[in-house]
Amino acid sequence: MNNTREVEVVVIGAGQAGLSSAYHLRRTGFEPDRDFVVLDHSPAPGGAWQFRWPSLTYGKVHGMHSLPGMELTDADPARPSAEVIGEYFAAYERAFDLRVRRPVDVRTVREGDGGRLLVETSDGTWSTRALINATGTWDRPFWPRYPGQETFRGRQLHTAQYAGPQEFAGLRVIVVGGGASGTQHLLELAPYAAATTWVTRRPPVFREGPFDESVGRAAVARVEERVRQGLPPRSVVSVTGLPLNDSIRQGLRDGVLDRQPMFDRITSDGVEWRDGGRVEADVILWATGFRAALDHLTPLRLREPGGGIRVEGTRAVADPRVHLVGYGPSASTVGANRAGRAAVRDIRRLLAGEPLPAAA
Repeated sequence: MNNTREVEVVVIGAGQAGLSSAYHLRRTGFEPDRDFVVLDHSPAPGGAWQFRWPSLTYGKVHGMHSLPGMELTDADPARPSAEVIGEYFAAYERAFDLRVRRPVDVRTVREGDGGRLLVETSDGTWSTRALINATGTWDRPFWPRYPGQETFRGRQLHTAQYAGPQEFAGLRVIVVGGGASGTQHLLELAPYAAATTWVTRRPPVFREGPFDESVGRAAVARVEERVRQGLPPRSVVSVTGLPLNDSIRQGLRDGVLDRQPMFDRITSDGVEWRDGGRVEADVILWATGFRAALDHLTPLRLREPGGGIRVEGTRAVADPRVHLVGYGPSASTVGANRAGRAAVRDIRRLLAGEPLPAAA
């Protein structure tokens, strides 16, 4: 018996990018369950936000942008962001009747018959004419490798496993990473830990002044150029620098954000530099970011020699049926909203047999 179900569009992921895409499908006439389906492997609404540590309150969230068609208003800045955004996403799914199916694990996407794609999941197989991939990065934490790493007798964890500062009370902690998560961890840990050490590969760049539209456009353009060339995307934050707010300034004054260059090796009880310097530690916290979760797309052979997927707008240049939203320049929350709209616009042209804009 053939249990394959047919739709026009499959959306994989129900974070900001996936919900934005589903909203634009809905408002342009696509019916959920009949014309499109949203598959999400998370246990509840909220995308990756539901897994964030409790001490990351909504007031500390950097640049959360409302989903299209429904503002996030009157949120208590003291509440955990996981709760605030989880409730908001749940209300959004209900308001627009998006009928997200969860938990559903997408195992692979491969070529089907008649120009369709087959999306194989833990809940059966879907046959679709177009795919919106909105799987984000949370499921692929990046762990760098350094000599001696396996000899360390203390604890190593990634930002994805961080549950708050209290469990590090009285411990010596090395935080690795120069992004927003690294600085947030250090500022939280300082009152609890016996000692903290901040280590980054490159000197951190702190950005003075407002993050206005022109700065945002310039940053997105730099990330977009990489994906146009088929290179792995960098985060928007990596090209804008860290915002120099009051808490960062205090951390710099207090010496909490006293950055050290990257160590050369890990020992059983800490880390060492080539010049003989060393720091003893009980914990190494890797705030080293994430990579795009795209392994399920491997059978489609979308990757370029440079290691990334060449994208024009949101469309994979190697396969116009596939759109990547929340990838590269659309990885920010406002970018994800715009990408959802752009993906649906292109998909409507594709399904209607209209010509698509040429790749640059």
